[in-house]
Amino acid sequence: MFLMIFVNDVDAVTNIPEWIKHVDAHTDGLGFADTIFPAFLFIVGLSLPFAIRNRINKGYSQFSIAAYISIRALALLVMGFLHVNLENYNETALLPKAVWEILITISFFLIWLDYPEKMDKKKRYLLQGIGIVLLVTLAIVFKGGTPQEPSGLRPYWWGILGLIGWSYLICAGIFLFSKGRLAVQVLALLFFLLINIGVHAGWMAPLKSESPVWIVGDGSMPGFTMAGVVISVIYTELVKQKRQKLFWLALVFSGIMFIIFGFVTRPYDGISKIHATPAWVGICTGIAILVFGIIIYLVDVKGRQSWFQTIRPAGTSTLTCYLIPYLLYSTYSLIHFNFPAFLTQGLGGIVKSFATAIIVILIAGFLESKRIRLSV
Repeated sequence: MFLMIFVNDVDAVTNIPEWIKHVDAHTDGLGFADTIFPAFLFIVGLSLPFAIRNRINKGYSQFSIAAYISIRALALLVMGFLHVNLENYNETALLPKAVWEILITISFFLIWLDYPEKMDKKKRYLLQGIGIVLLVTLAIVFKGGTPQEPSGLRPYWWGILGLIGWSYLICAGIFLFSKGRLAVQVLALLFFLLINIGVHAGWMAPLKSESPVWIVGDGSMPGFTMAGVVISVIYTELVKQKRQKLFWLALVFSGIMFIIFGFVTRPYDGISKIHATPAWVGICTGIAILVFGIIIYLVDVKGRQSWFQTIRPAGTSTLTCYLIPYLLYSTYSLIHFNFPAFLTQGLGGIVKSFATAIIVILIAGFLESKRIRLSV
């Protein structure tokens, strides 16, 4: 989450090494920024088995867990859909873009806030009701497109949160209804990888432009998440059996094999995040697995949890962290604030983006201490 905030902010900085940014859609290559969202999806997969097993152990039925998963996914899809439309906001709309953006973010907080259990239900339902009314009103008054051809809300693409929502829904559903069996998770991962290869190799070309939701991103997005699920299940089982050495071998081997897979499939549309190619999926999954191994070594083996204490709210209030920049940048726009030139380019810009990520996370930590965090 820290790195996602950083790369989103640094994308507007000029005169910095190109390898830091996202690679252009028509370039066969990989930038540092191109590895962050895949790692995020991979982490979603890592956490899924723990989250679902935790609810099972608390006595929740399979139906109630499925409903819980569906509601969480729907929340992410709604937020992602509205964020996507921000990219096509019409400046002739009733509300300035910055105001609409701030209000829609406030509605997200009102609807999906982690309200205290002891809070009066009437007060909670009132606040959530206000959030829903606000969201619906903003959706109605929204105007996109151009002044010449205005339009309402449209599904251009799912957006970052929407892609996470679909991946979460698909992979959590597979894990839940297969009762976490490793063989099923591996088969699902292979299925998504084959779909992704098939689309870009031309075997399944008709799916490329109109992909059904169950293979969102040509199978790439659920592929990242399912890779996390597989690694998580292997990790849990081998640690439980006290076969840590085998786990390390499996982790390093799978990481290297995914990277090799990425380079082997490079002829199929090259390495491209924008086009969600097999090479991008393979290389980024391999990197995520190996980095996961490094963090496991630092935290579980060496006990270096304190190294990550400053950015801990990025993991405990992740969605809150993701949404705060929408409030921050909109506020900048409303008050016409601009950073000095030396903070918009070169090393100064990188430092500013790094500081922005830290500040956003500290704000999220402060809000969390006041019990203000989203529960999605």
